[in-house]
Amino acid sequence: MREIMDYDIVIVGGGPSGLSTAIRLKSLSNSKGVDLNVCLVEKGSEVGAHILSGAVIETKALDELIPDWEALGAPLHTKASKDRFLFLTEKHSFRLPTPPQMHNEGNYIVSLGNLCRWLAEQAEDLGVEIYPGFACSEIVYDEEGRVIGVATGDMGRAKDGSEGPNFEPGIELHAKQIVLAEGCRGSLTKTVCERFGLRENSDPQVYGLGIKEVWEINPENHEVGLITHTTGWPMDSRTYGGSWLYHFGENLVSVGFVIGLDYTNPHLSPFEEMQRFKTHPAIAKVFEAGRRLSYGARTISAGGFQSIPKLTFPGGLLIGDTAGFLNVPKIKGTHTAMKSGIVAGDALFNAADKNELGKTEISEYSTKIRESWIWDELYKVRNIKPSFHWGLYPAMAYSAMDTLILRGRAPWTLRHRYDHLQTKKAKECKIINYPKPDGKLTFDKLSSVFLSNTNHEENQPCHLVLKESNLAVGKNLKRYAGLEQNYCPAGVYEYVEEDGANRLQINAQNCVHCKSCDIKDPSQNITWTVPEGGGGPNYSNM
Repeated sequence: MREIMDYDIVIVGGGPSGLSTAIRLKSLSNSKGVDLNVCLVEKGSEVGAHILSGAVIETKALDELIPDWEALGAPLHTKASKDRFLFLTEKHSFRLPTPPQMHNEGNYIVSLGNLCRWLAEQAEDLGVEIYPGFACSEIVYDEEGRVIGVATGDMGRAKDGSEGPNFEPGIELHAKQIVLAEGCRGSLTKTVCERFGLRENSDPQVYGLGIKEVWEINPENHEVGLITHTTGWPMDSRTYGGSWLYHFGENLVSVGFVIGLDYTNPHLSPFEEMQRFKTHPAIAKVFEAGRRLSYGARTISAGGFQSIPKLTFPGGLLIGDTAGFLNVPKIKGTHTAMKSGIVAGDALFNAADKNELGKTEISEYSTKIRESWIWDELYKVRNIKPSFHWGLYPAMAYSAMDTLILRGRAPWTLRHRYDHLQTKKAKECKIINYPKPDGKLTFDKLSSVFLSNTNHEENQPCHLVLKESNLAVGKNLKRYAGLEQNYCPAGVYEYVEEDGANRLQINAQNCVHCKSCDIKDPSQNITWTVPEGGGGPNYSNM
């Protein structure tokens, strides 16, 4: 039997949106004298452990949530000082005008993980109960099909699913409303969207895979506050991708590469492309005499306006990257995530104040999102990302017209296509021969995963589930050259020969929870589920 704990609100996920909801709710309840029990659960070993972003943030949502954040010691220390936008060829770089959406005056370069740790402190000071290390694995429904809670996963099960000597059953957390703030491609969010048809009237969500490193560099190469973005090489003109370099802190540089998961060539490896990017003459010089400190990877929801699902369901709602509020041309989603959390907090408090918190859906949340600056901001840039279906150069031309002439008010809306359906057969595509890592500027996957401090209890059921085991070899290896080995940035998947036959080996202990496999598999054969709570990466300063 599971233990049951009752709350007014349960928030799943300790990212910027979930923490903003918690802070807003408790701030209102404390100031208005309304007693609300708010619980936040986070699957990472601590708040911030699974948080990875570039990250440059706008502060307007933070200003609204905690106006005196600077006096309270929020970890925003590096102001953006200069923007640079480069187009790369294999050997040369050309500076282009910085697109209006990418101007960063007044913004800050931060570690989003550290910001979330600080937000968690503010939430706890207000009375929010925060439980890290608890992975919610299941939605709990009542007899009428309404969501009434979530259940954390069991601890101590053996690989075969049996109860081990240290077995502890999961806990059911019941609430009048469940707030899903799982981030990109949340496993609970997937089930809720399917059960309640939340995506029936929206475009498919599309995704990008971001791979990031933090370096300590030679002080002579450091320019505090410099923000560089690139497009072009090493991607071809038909593949969506680009990079960032952010100079922050004491001689630190955040460097990363994002590739749209709608790429067509199964031989392409986003990890290897990121390593290759660092070898460009305009980029490599930044890292001379430097050392790599950390590594991580995660997917981002890149569909924007037309991919936003229905935001409420019986007993709960969606916020942040779970709902897909990222502004892709701006390369920012923290401000929109936090704003969605604020709006959610307001709507939930109003329902509680009217004694309506337990009603089926909090429709005010959806209404207020549409009335907020989130909606207008995402609407204006809705056509930028899908225009890249035409290729880099037509997309750049269209984006300039859409931004500067049409001002985001075009009388049309371009559509998205499912990422997993875009992959071509291996025989139709060029094999990519990636150079071996040199161990100084470029690295292999396993040494990179080591820097992510990833750890899972080995004797537990595999959290990467194949719907049909034979599809891996019969389809993905045969048709797509075993693309799992390429798209995964952590070396989780590899094909090995055993007794004269190939099989797919899943090294689940390497998983950094990026969820690329759940997205990119052509047959949608891989389901990412939560491992035991506390497992996965433990990012520091990311």
